[in-house]
Amino acid sequence: MDAKSKERHVHEVFERIAPKYDLMNDIISFRRHKAWRRFTMRKMDIQPGQSSLDLCCGTCDWTIALAKASAGGPTVGLDFSRNMLDIGQTKVDKSGYGQQITLVQGNAMQLPFEDNTFDFVTIGFGLRNVPDIVKTLKEMKRVVKPGGKIVCLEMSKPTWQPFKSIYYFYFEKVMPLFGKWFVKSYEQYRWLPESLATFPDLQALAELFREVGMRNVKAYPFFGGVAALHMGTKGNEIV
Repeated sequence: MDAKSKERHVHEVFERIAPKYDLMNDIISFRRHKAWRRFTMRKMDIQPGQSSLDLCCGTCDWTIALAKASAGGPTVGLDFSRNMLDIGQTKVDKSGYGQQITLVQGNAMQLPFEDNTFDFVTIGFGLRNVPDIVKTLKEMKRVVKPGGKIVCLEMSKPTWQPFKSIYYFYFEKVMPLFGKWFVKSYEQYRWLPESLATFPDLQALAELFREVGMRNVKAYPFFGGVAALHMGTKGNEIV
């Protein structure tokens, strides 16, 4: 699948699954994604007034958490799915952080923001879905301020047996069935294991962070490596 085809396919998938996206995240991760995000927020250590951009923000749970942690800092959520953003906007309106949060429909590979704008740029469970990972990381680095951080929370690949085999069986065979049973979206949830097949593992993604120029790159695996947090800091270069 070429880049344009992937972009079109992923957009169709997420437009379709948007109404049940939160439910399925809970089901397929056994609600562990919430704990992973809390760990990530502790590592980020956001200070009052700091700004954040949340890419592939989906239904905006992390966007709202970033706004809350920054105690007034400007927070932007960006996603290419209008259906996701509509659900997210409803959450934002109910959260009490509506004055602080701006939602933007856009492309993670072509960010509509000036260089050196944000203290943090995050992407949660979205990097594996972009057609060009390196281009996305470069864009994240471009719009983050010198000294700011790029933060990626994403599915990853276990390396030790027999857990690795059990995990891939679950991810490739069982999870699409959950999609069929719970949200009537078997074909859409077949996309998730496909998206992971060519995605870099823990160390390879850390190396990509370094290749685009991020410093102090750290990687934290979760639950035997089924997911991982990657963080890197931008140096003092202008762009």
